[in-house]
Amino acid sequence: MSRRLKTLIVAFVLGVFLFTMVGSEFMAGAEIMGMLSKQELQKMVSEAMKVRPPRNGKSYVFGFANLQRDIPFCIDVENSIKKNCEAAGIDLIVADNRLDGATALANADNFVTRNVDFVIEFQTDVNFGPMIMERFNKAKIPVIAIDIPMPGAVFFGVNNHLDGYLAGKALAEAALKKWGDKAPKGVLVLGELPQSGEIPARRIQGVVDGFREILKGFPEKQIIRFDSKNTLDYSRQQMVDILARIPQGTPIMGTGINDEVAMGIVAALDFARRKSDALIVALGADPLGREGIRNGSLIGATAHFPDRYGNKVIPTALKMLAGEKVPREVFVDHVFITRDNVKVYYPGE
Repeated sequence: MSRRLKTLIVAFVLGVFLFTMVGSEFMAGAEIMGMLSKQELQKMVSEAMKVRPPRNGKSYVFGFANLQRDIPFCIDVENSIKKNCEAAGIDLIVADNRLDGATALANADNFVTRNVDFVIEFQTDVNFGPMIMERFNKAKIPVIAIDIPMPGAVFFGVNNHLDGYLAGKALAEAALKKWGDKAPKGVLVLGELPQSGEIPARRIQGVVDGFREILKGFPEKQIIRFDSKNTLDYSRQQMVDILARIPQGTPIMGTGINDEVAMGIVAALDFARRKSDALIVALGADPLGREGIRNGSLIGATAHFPDRYGNKVIPTALKMLAGEKVPREVFVDHVFITRDNVKVYYPGE
């Protein structure tokens, strides 16, 4: 065998190996929380209807109350639910809770009046959860609660502590790489969401736990917490005020309850011309967060895959209608996304 032929064979084998490795990584990223086929979803509908016939004719009617319809994360969630309902042959009624408990309660009353078969509830005010569930329980309408639990509903969403832990650990590792011995002398800024109660608060606690696994003994007095109100603009305002109290050159490490809040922190850093002092991670990796990763505003984000929520929510709802036992908590799959791997999980962007 000639040397040239041997070289070509080696090159071919190496190429196949690399293609297989890289291709499989991209495939794995694309397949996380993948969608069932149209045939599989429609079969699930048929099985469910044998146990629980539709209330409004021949088709199931689902109600989806979105957190707020113009937030990038929520847009992704809504589109994913719509896509799955369309494939399954389910009629979908969408309402906007507008980040407001009273509005969510009014939307719940409307779903009851319209006699829907199932409700997917995404609302932020923990104080209104019991009242909303009282309406649905009385009407015997099963419910999945997205990201913020409601009593008696099946929870679907973020594994909050793990979500925060992955981000906190990555943040501390990046801080040590950037600042070395100065990192433990910096501040950790956290945009919280107290109105949503204990469960989402675990997300922020996860950040602290992951952060302290790397920067052991990081003192509480160097952690600055603020109420984000779940919005970019309010978080920006709060962070501008916080920056006025932090001396120039102090390492600033931060995150918030979601991508909106993290990008609000970034906006404040831009305004104050303090980006060189800071490292920010996000929680969610929605379109806003992914753009922040690509342009370098964020070092990364724990992915929630909101664009794939419906791929788990709708099959879970159909199992419930079919009388199958489902876990009381169904979690999304989490990975930490950076500029190095964002194309693995979102190859089309």
